[in-house]
Amino acid sequence: MSSDAGPLTHALSAVDIALWDIAGKIAGVSLHRLLGGGQADLPCYASLDAYGHPDLVRHAVRQSVDAGFAGVKLHEKQFSTISAARDEAGPDVDIMVDVNCAWTVDEALAKAEELLPLKLKWLEEPVWPPENQSGLAQVRRAGVPIAAGENVPTLIEFDRLFGAGAVNYVQPSPAKVGGVTELWKAFTLASVHNVPVMPHSFYDGPGLLAALHTVAVMGTADSMIEWRYFDLEAQIYGDQLILKQGRVDVPQGPGLGMDPDPDVISTYLNA
Repeated sequence: MSSDAGPLTHALSAVDIALWDIAGKIAGVSLHRLLGGGQADLPCYASLDAYGHPDLVRHAVRQSVDAGFAGVKLHEKQFSTISAARDEAGPDVDIMVDVNCAWTVDEALAKAEELLPLKLKWLEEPVWPPENQSGLAQVRRAGVPIAAGENVPTLIEFDRLFGAGAVNYVQPSPAKVGGVTELWKAFTLASVHNVPVMPHSFYDGPGLLAALHTVAVMGTADSMIEWRYFDLEAQIYGDQLILKQGRVDVPQGPGLGMDPDPDVISTYLNA
């Protein structure tokens, strides 16, 4: 499937997640129970905004560590800001870096060598275009663990990603790959290749809930939830979805487990 199919698969993802929500509500059980049971709570890593300055990064990392996260993901491209995060976090906190396909393969190889001493858990989507699987494999061979998969639209492409030896961690997105149904299949395919799944869930709505329920059932000891961690004026689910010491409870209500707070929607609908 070409990249032109992106809007189509995104729309299908929304429909699929909605149908699973409806199925759970009809059955009167939460989605993870509908899928076969699962964990009651899950570890999260803090996925930060892009700050671009070492002092701002240090402050955000310190907040994340103090909140109980065992891992922090940066959206930074400069060594000075990434190094500041490692200095602030210390050696026992996982640091991940997502550069959103910013570099050519040659640039990524040079950056990977520079970043080696910082002992990143992973470097995410280092090369452009995102489907450059051989380029990802080249950077991986340089010694920095690689994560990718947010922009992979089909199981066929995931299979090619694995076949190329391109990733240490794979990141299917429930809101992009086809919803819960395809996310489940991606987990299954990844298990065949012995690659841990870290779903992309930089969301606050149904995409996040879909990831929570699926990881609760299909996740391994390595799996973590990506938690978008920065201050918002209001949360779409109000106080229903709460983080506790870097972990989040899997919703127990029927379907996705909770519905958006109507007061938040009405307040910000025309803001």
